[in-house]
Amino acid sequence: MLDNRSHQITALLIDWSNGDEIAFKQLMPMVYDELRRMARRHLRREPAGHTIQTTELIHEAYLKFAGREEQNWQNRAHFFGVAAKVMRHILVDHARTKHRSKRGGLAERITLHESVTTSANRSEEIVALDDALNQLAALDQRKAQVVEMKFFGGLSVEEMAEVLKVAPITIMREWQKAKAWLYLQLNNS
Repeated sequence: MLDNRSHQITALLIDWSNGDEIAFKQLMPMVYDELRRMARRHLRREPAGHTIQTTELIHEAYLKFAGREEQNWQNRAHFFGVAAKVMRHILVDHARTKHRSKRGGLAERITLHESVTTSANRSEEIVALDDALNQLAALDQRKAQVVEMKFFGGLSVEEMAEVLKVAPITIMREWQKAKAWLYLQLNNS
């Protein structure tokens, strides 16, 4: 069933890539639950009282997708990889705005685990992680993509391998190396 649904999503993505706006409208209800799951997983780590809600995050991501002039979707995994990146940018922009309005100082150190613990300074952590990810991307784009897809998108090793067109073992190695590099960056800043 999931495989058939995955093929349907891929077909709609390809149709959308070819300019079919109806395909986009048919696609969104099919991917909404997965986008909601991605958003919830990330927002669950936010402190109580944060101002961005799951629905708002999904709707902002939807607007970014709808506003894309060019898209060249390969498959379902590629779409969700991009969705992870879009959600990351939305959350980072939100965190930067929140941080600017509250403080205007330096972000505090954080540690990186597969699931980051909730803290009162979550917006500062997101900004620090984004800065470190941008540095990592300058050094090794694939490692940064792996972190982004895993941390912000919750993609599986197999999905990431499909998006990046590498073997799953490569993804696991890249994740381990990226995690170690980020740990050093975030704890030595």
